[in-house]
Amino acid sequence: MAASSEHFAGLMMWRLTVRHGSEVKRRTLDSLEEAIAEMERRAEAIRAEGPLDEVTMFRSYGPERRVAARLELTGPGRIRRPEAGLDVMGDGRLVPYRGTLFKRELEPERGESAYEAVRAAVSG
Repeated sequence: MAASSEHFAGLMMWRLTVRHGSEVKRRTLDSLEEAIAEMERRAEAIRAEGPLDEVTMFRSYGPERRVAARLELTGPGRIRRPEAGLDVMGDGRLVPYRGTLFKRELEPERGESAYEAVRAAVSG
């Protein structure tokens, strides 16, 4: 019975995946509030590292076009779990989105932060 309740508890958790450079880190959190707070903490730490440099390969990519980190939040459940996240751009902007496979950029409501837009996307 304990394994069954542990399995059920695992289905109620939120997972935050942070892709920053070549590192991928995953963290499981008990509540949406904890997950959003951790997302904000991690994103602000990445922004504090400063802007990315321009990169030139076949074209030039300025910091505004480069993604410094991607933070993805996956909600509880097995089927049709809520998924949203944000990209920390090389110039420090935060770009919230819904979905992970088929991402759709979110437009925060007037006065709403990127974190609040992600919260709204996974809540409703």
